[in-house]
Amino acid sequence: MQLHFNFRVCPTPVQQQSLARAFGCARVVFNDGLRARQRARENGEQHISDGDLSKLVITAAKHTPERAWLGEVSSVVLQQALADLNMAYHNFFASVTGTRKGRKVAPPRFRSRKDHRQAIRFTRNSRFAVLDNGRLRLPKVGDLRVRWSRPLPSDPSSVTVVKDAAGRYFASFVVQTGENERLPPADPEVGIDLGLTHFAVLSDGTKITAPRFLRRAARALTRLQRALSRKQRGSRNRAKAVVKVARAHARVADTRRDWQHKLSTAIIRDSQAVYVEDLCVAGLGRTRLAKSVHDAGWASFTAMLEYKAARYGRAFAMVDRFFPSTRRCSDCGRVNEKMALDVRSWTCPCGSVHDRDVNAARNIKAAGQADFNDRGAQVRPGRVPARRGEAVTHPDAARSTRGMEGITVR
Repeated sequence: MQLHFNFRVCPTPVQQQSLARAFGCARVVFNDGLRARQRARENGEQHISDGDLSKLVITAAKHTPERAWLGEVSSVVLQQALADLNMAYHNFFASVTGTRKGRKVAPPRFRSRKDHRQAIRFTRNSRFAVLDNGRLRLPKVGDLRVRWSRPLPSDPSSVTVVKDAAGRYFASFVVQTGENERLPPADPEVGIDLGLTHFAVLSDGTKITAPRFLRRAARALTRLQRALSRKQRGSRNRAKAVVKVARAHARVADTRRDWQHKLSTAIIRDSQAVYVEDLCVAGLGRTRLAKSVHDAGWASFTAMLEYKAARYGRAFAMVDRFFPSTRRCSDCGRVNEKMALDVRSWTCPCGSVHDRDVNAARNIKAAGQADFNDRGAQVRPGRVPARRGEAVTHPDAARSTRGMEGITVR
């Protein structure tokens, strides 16, 4: 199983300039390749193969005065930028033909130097190395200081260096984990009903209050956004204000991600099987509850449960979103009429009195167990590849995610 391990890196001012040069070269190669293929399509010419495109925008471009500076960065960075372009086209054509499931994928677009997020990738061919002193050696960049929070389980196959909107640098390692991480068997199985008032309600009656990190930081964000709106466009003070706003949002996202990691790890550790409902987060994000829905982060939480279940040998299943978990009586199975959101408890004609959320969690658990029994007992989840949190992709990890940012393993 492949996973991403993210660590904060602290480059020196000289190394920051080298990384900025690498970000720019990768962006230029990506845009040149996209422009060449668009021009060939407009002229009715044959599709440019990957090898010919590499020769055109990298090998031949280095010998021209306009692109001679491409030789100042590692060639692997440039090759991986073209690999990202090829993967973007592959995902687009697969989405158009219907072979790729999920939401439609747009064609690749040009990258801008004003994008808030820049990323480059080094593979084993570039001979990057984690030194004995803990520093990360990157070709034509130098030895970067890394803030290690844990050791890597194996030698990384690639590393992606990311600069986010807040000006922070991260190194994301793709590593292969073994089978020795499986947890000992646990007896309980749990169904989870996700909500807004209570972030998660478990089938055993446990209720976890929604922390609402974005709502708690709303006053500080409002003050920073107001200060940003008063700055003149194009000025240095506006650029500084943009970074302050980005850091505030990054603090909210980091706090939410850390809380979800701890909660998901606790649930996976204590449960042999986990069942959740497949919510349409994209649709709920277009309602009047959009801000609260995005603040909850259901999609990232369920994704954490899924990959951690596969990593630690637990079972995981998602119940169909149209399953009437709220209206069905968990005792007699009767499906009652629809009820308003303000109805938090209801009585079934059979005489059972139900808490709305606990009843839904119990029905989700029962539906998940029935689905497992239909497909055979003791069903184990398959191998889950590393999820893509970066703007770039790893060749062995081309799998879409549902509204996720990068996964930091815990």
